[in-house]
Amino acid sequence: MAVSIRGLQFSVPLLNSSCPWASGIQELKELYASPFTGGVTTRTATTKGFPDDPSIHQVAFSSSSTTSLNSYGYSPFPLSQYLDWVKELISSDSGSNKPIIISITFDPPGPNGDESEKSLDSLLQSIQMLRRELGDTRTDTNSPVRIGVEINTSCPNIPHKPPPSYEPTTMRPLLRVIAKHVFEDPSFVVGLKLPPSDDLHPIAFLTCTNTLGSSVLFQDQVAPSNFEKPHQDFEFAVPTIYGGLAGESIHPLSLGNVHRFSDLLKIQADSKLRSIAVIGVGGVTNSAAVSRMVRAGATLVECATAIGVKGVPVFEELSKAFREPL
Repeated sequence: MAVSIRGLQFSVPLLNSSCPWASGIQELKELYASPFTGGVTTRTATTKGFPDDPSIHQVAFSSSSTTSLNSYGYSPFPLSQYLDWVKELISSDSGSNKPIIISITFDPPGPNGDESEKSLDSLLQSIQMLRRELGDTRTDTNSPVRIGVEINTSCPNIPHKPPPSYEPTTMRPLLRVIAKHVFEDPSFVVGLKLPPSDDLHPIAFLTCTNTLGSSVLFQDQVAPSNFEKPHQDFEFAVPTIYGGLAGESIHPLSLGNVHRFSDLLKIQADSKLRSIAVIGVGGVTNSAAVSRMVRAGATLVECATAIGVKGVPVFEELSKAFREPL
C-alpha cells in the first residue's frame, strides 16, 4: 500500500514519529533498515542541541497499558549532526527512494521579537544545502525526493516557552518563512507537528498529534524499565511531575484530531488545501490501531511509545494492517 506526500514516496504508510527512540545514528539505522517502515523521522533537532538532563528528562511506562509519560525536551544533538547522519544513510542506499523526515524546531522568541523566524530560516537553509548537495531538489514536484521536514510546533515539555501551535497568531511569521522556502523550491516538502487542536494550517502535511501536556502518572502506575527514574521516595512518575502523555491513553483523542483535520481539509474549495496529507500518531500500538488511523483519514501512520516498549520489531506487527482488509 504505497502512498506519497508530494515527492516523498512511502512503500508502506508506516514510520516512527519524532521521539527519543530516533535520537542517535544506530537507532536511525535500525529504523531505516527495517523492511516494515516506509520511512524514518528523526528526533526533533535544534540549532545547537537541547540541554538534556537525565535527572529531569525521563520517560515512564504505564503498568496497565501501552501508555507512556515523558518529560523529555528536544534532541541533545544539533541539526548539523542529523544532517551528517541523513547524508550517511542516503548516500549508503542511493538506489532507494525511502524518505527521511528531519524534525526540527526553532529558537524561542527573544528581545527583538524575530529570533524564531530567523532561526527557522537558518534551519531550513541548512537542510536545503544538504538536499542540493545530494541532488535531492527537483523541478518536477511529482518526482521522488528523499528528504522532508517536520517542524515541531507543539512540544508541551518546554517550561516558560509555550509552543506556538497553542497560540495560532504566533504561527503567522513562521508560516511566511516556510512559504518563502517552498515557493523558491516547490519540491521542498514541509509539514507541521501539531498539538491536540481544532485549527487548520495550510501546508504540505499535518502530524496529529503530539503528546498531551500537563499529564500525571504516579509511581505505583509505572512498570519497571531500564530508563532512569526519579529517586525512590518521589511519588510521581517523572521528575517534572507533569509530562507529555502518549500511547494507548491518547488514542481516541488522536483519532478524533486525525478525523477532524481530514474532514476539514476535504471540504476546502482550494485544491491546494485538499491536497494536504494528515499523518496519524497517538496510541498506535498494534495493527488494529493502525487500521483505525487509516479509517480516520491518515495518509501515513507513526508510532513512538510502542518502539520504547517493544523496539523496532514492533513494525512487523503494525504492518499487518496493510496485509489484511482495513
